[in-house]
Amino acid sequence: MSGELKLESLPESIYKIMSRERVQEILEAWRSNPMRIPYIAKVTVNIGVGESGERLQKAMQLLERLTGRKPVPRAAKRSIREFGVRRGENIAAVVTLRRRVAEEFLRKVFEGIGFRVKASSFDEYGNLSVGIKEYLVLPGAKYDAEIGIYGMDIAITMERKGYRVMRRRRARSRIPRRHRVSREEAMLFLSLKYNVNIVP
Repeated sequence: MSGELKLESLPESIYKIMSRERVQEILEAWRSNPMRIPYIAKVTVNIGVGESGERLQKAMQLLERLTGRKPVPRAAKRSIREFGVRRGENIAAVVTLRRRVAEEFLRKVFEGIGFRVKASSFDEYGNLSVGIKEYLVLPGAKYDAEIGIYGMDIAITMERKGYRVMRRRRARSRIPRRHRVSREEAMLFLSLKYNVNIVP
């Protein structure tokens, strides 16, 4: 199994979510076939402001400062008259992180939320979404009066080796359910890698 995933670092809280037998079953599958060990494919950070203009520009500036990557604006898919949102209007800023940059940012996120994640935040394919009310909880973040206070949503996409077949141009095919990352595997992986406590 990967050297980064050490069983002795596994928080006891994981056993409130799944049995010890199930944990051992997953770990044994990873040991016998390293191709089944999941990994973080990407981390998507989103700040929704609900309008274009100055607030959106400040959100994009903040995202670039926090992640070191240039964000892109996202447009509304439909009009919402009650909120004054028009279809096609840029209302959010998004940045996608991968590899080392994604892992370093995630460490800050987990530290900011106290290394606690609700089990309900995981979907059936092991992807995780967490929200932060204020960016100031991230280690090293400093308040800027010109920018103000913003919250953000962080989405973590989990994959394992072999997912390339659904993105390649030639002979593209679907990933069978048996090869997709399960909710339990994602919980166990993040518990081992980041010492995250999964709470019911």
